Amino acid sequence: MSRYILKRLGLTVITLVIVSFVVFGASQLLPGDVGRTILGPYASQQQVDELDHTLGTDKPLPVRYWNWASDFVRGDWGVSPVQNVEVRPLVLHRLRNSLILGAFAMVLIVPFSIFMGVMAALNYGKTLDRVISITGLSFIALPEFVVGVILIVIFAVQLGWFPTSSQVPGSDPVDWFRQLLLPAIPMMFVLFGYIARMARAGTVDALQANYTRTAILKGLPRRYVVWRHVVRNAMLPTITVVSVQVGYLVGGLVVVETLFAYPGIGQLTLESANGHDLQTLEACVLMIAIIYCVANFIADLAYGILNPRVRVA
Repeated sequence: MSRYILKRLGLTVITLVIVSFVVFGASQLLPGDVGRTILGPYASQQQVDELDHTLGTDKPLPVRYWNWASDFVRGDWGVSPVQNVEVRPLVLHRLRNSLILGAFAMVLIVPFSIFMGVMAALNYGKTLDRVISITGLSFIALPEFVVGVILIVIFAVQLGWFPTSSQVPGSDPVDWFRQLLLPAIPMMFVLFGYIARMARAGTVDALQANYTRTAILKGLPRRYVVWRHVVRNAMLPTITVVSVQVGYLVGGLVVVETLFAYPGIGQLTLESANGHDLQTLEACVLMIAIIYCVANFIADLAYGILNPRVRVA
């Protein structure tokens, strides 16, 4: 198991290094000039060049990458030249907000999706199976901004049950649902489609496996066979899907956070790209990549614990 963990950890580090190359290189290709963005269109070119020199944006690309990566590892993420605030507390605060929203959505939808997927597999080919499968496909096909607009119009504008814009909730449980439920629903639709279908496919395969037939022939109760033999093995591919969706919930919320004016890292990433705030943009994208890699690393560990054959391979 130690060898397996070290191998996965090494692959995670290599992935993050490659991602840092891509993030930094892509951010440098954005149109516009940092100095011109800060000083405005009426500043002279000499003033812009002096500011670029002060910020270090006129140095060669390898030098800029090394300075940025080494500072990032040490915890010095710099100061946003556009917002004039330290990047690290800003990004971590927004990341915390996105994690709150993503965790709220996952706590509500993941157990329900797994349960519905298992129920569909236990009723394979029957009406319930078809209804769950078609519903999951329909939810995946619905664009997030369409669902979000419909929810705002009906439940926020017409009925007035929820606010039109969401904020980070306080300690009141009612406030959690009022602030987070509407922006969480579009994400839950997508999560339900993927997780329920994967849980269904894994359960169908487990029901047809030899160990399940053996347990049934031994006379074990059906409920015992399903929950002790079928579900445990069926959850292996589902774990991978859930871990992938963690990255989506943290970094793929640009549309949802912008639509509901939620102060998360997705909205901050969009604002940084529009404002040519490279310091903040690079930190946001790299933090999203780190969360994504950590989620996959945890999924690999869980996969190895539940399936010893993975460790042997």
